[in-house]
Amino acid sequence: MTATPAPGATLSAPLVVEFPFTRSLGPVQSAFLTGLRERTLLGVRTDAGTVLVPPVEYDPETAGELRDLVEVAPTGTVTTWAWNPAPTRGQPLATPFAWVLVRLDGADSALLHALDAPGPDAVRTGMRVRVRWAGRRSGAITDIACFEPCPDDAPEGWPRPHSGRFDNPVTGITAPARLDYTYAPGRAQSAYLHALAERRTVGERCPSCRKVYVPSRGACPTCGVATAEQVEVGPRGTVTTFCIVNIKARNLAIEVPYVYAHIALDGADLALHGRIGGIPYDQVRMGLRVEPVWSDDGRYPDHYRPTGEPDADYDTYKELL
Repeated sequence: MTATPAPGATLSAPLVVEFPFTRSLGPVQSAFLTGLRERTLLGVRTDAGTVLVPPVEYDPETAGELRDLVEVAPTGTVTTWAWNPAPTRGQPLATPFAWVLVRLDGADSALLHALDAPGPDAVRTGMRVRVRWAGRRSGAITDIACFEPCPDDAPEGWPRPHSGRFDNPVTGITAPARLDYTYAPGRAQSAYLHALAERRTVGERCPSCRKVYVPSRGACPTCGVATAEQVEVGPRGTVTTFCIVNIKARNLAIEVPYVYAHIALDGADLALHGRIGGIPYDQVRMGLRVEPVWSDDGRYPDHYRPTGEPDADYDTYKELL
């Protein structure tokens, strides 16, 4: 997060939270996604006889297991819609489109997807649409590139029984999850970040309980009153609790195992977390005295290392565990 030129100015920055979500598939979801790869739309029949698309594994009313798969038509009816004038990264279409709920012919529930239309005036509830298949399909919801308008006639003979069996079925998926947003930390955290740029750590003292919180949120979490008095703490501190990380994170150039710890900076009444370096992971311990090692750009501590001081007495940090 880059500080603005004006000292004390409130900061803001674009942030991204992104991770891959991996899951295995049961027989129903496996058949549904494999069917998309094969340009076949499958639903499941419930105990009451209704057909749900996308299919679910358990009846939403009885909680009974569902296995009666049926094939529905690639055409359907728009039940409701909303216009999207500014598509964002990862959405089905790069040009403005409508989000639509489509009840496919033969189904009793609606499927959410995109409708390629020239403008909102061309979209209406009740309009007839059909699937536009992706040119390359892998067994994912994106195998449906989008929906497009089609003639008003509705085909007959749907739904049709289907075994759900395909060659080379899809048995698992990895779905990327991503959130783009702009973060404005506010007055208190902006002051904290400006101080880090000067290799200082500041918190704020509660006027009621007199505790110093780092980083401050602008209010005491115990008393609920606003904080304003800034207090410089650290830079040294004490490891209170810690964990050993054995799973390597993507795009993080740190070899496992490594240690993340809660560190009670001297003068603070709340422990913050940081990575411990400069010591074998199996030698990190509660009470270890540490100091910051700043990042190459000097904007924040890259990690904390042992100071060489004797370990802190347990009584000095037991209230900060």
